[in-house]
Amino acid sequence: MNEIRPTDVSLLLEGGTFRTIYTGGILDYLIDQNIQMPYILGISAGAINAASYVSKQKERTLRIFTNYRHDKRYMGVRNFFKEKSLFGLDFAYNILPNQLDLFDWDTFYDFNGTIKFGVTNAYTGEVEYMNALDMDRECTMLRATCAIPFIFPEIKINDVPYFDGGLSEPIPIHQAIADGYERHVIILTRPKGYRKTLDRKTKWAMQFLRKKYPKLVDAMEQRVNHYNADLELCEQLEEEGKAFIFRPPYPLNSFEKNISTIKDSYQMGYELAAKRAIALEHFLIQNGTPFD
Repeated sequence: MNEIRPTDVSLLLEGGTFRTIYTGGILDYLIDQNIQMPYILGISAGAINAASYVSKQKERTLRIFTNYRHDKRYMGVRNFFKEKSLFGLDFAYNILPNQLDLFDWDTFYDFNGTIKFGVTNAYTGEVEYMNALDMDRECTMLRATCAIPFIFPEIKINDVPYFDGGLSEPIPIHQAIADGYERHVIILTRPKGYRKTLDRKTKWAMQFLRKKYPKLVDAMEQRVNHYNADLELCEQLEEEGKAFIFRPPYPLNSFEKNISTIKDSYQMGYELAAKRAIALEHFLIQNGTPFD
């Protein structure tokens, strides 16, 4: 099958830690159908899925989540003593992709398109979109976009501290619009009707960070409003026929422990993409959009 490469549609990937195994299922269906989106924005764990999609490594996210979810090197409290992180940073972002489950860096770097990862500047509290093709092989950029306060330490790039991109722009719809895209395929990891509220953990983190990074905390205070406003914008675009949105039909657990459930969530994403394949194809070729 020839590659399908719509020229005027963005692909936007929300984060959500292990919820994004659902995203992985959808993206793997696109790989199977040889659908290559030329403009991709990933936030937090959505960026990890974007990397495997661009490198065309089907089931890589599934393998990582199922093979290493209970590996203490990958995730466990012992990592706090060494790296101030719940996740083993060197293990997850260096040893895994470069030694254990090899990431296809050549295919990734050869990507003929735009892929950006959103990160939050701790000094300004604002989102920055970095060219993912500039990422080093220790995945520093991925570490930064996934750096949830207190689960991760701050991640420095060019001596600037960064945290999770979702703190400042949870769904990267505004950047896609700013870059000139009017139509979007959006993969969300919350079911329809979900609206965010400010939880206790976030409030506690804000108190701890306020003195060192006051503008970051300002962004965190507005995160609920930004997220819900982004959802409303996406839904408006969907109603106007300008967005094709994937959502899980039921809530997924951000820190899911059950491997069978993780596998089921992946399969659910894959099957949902297959079920909506004709509608997706019609959306991608809307108004006679050419394929390269």
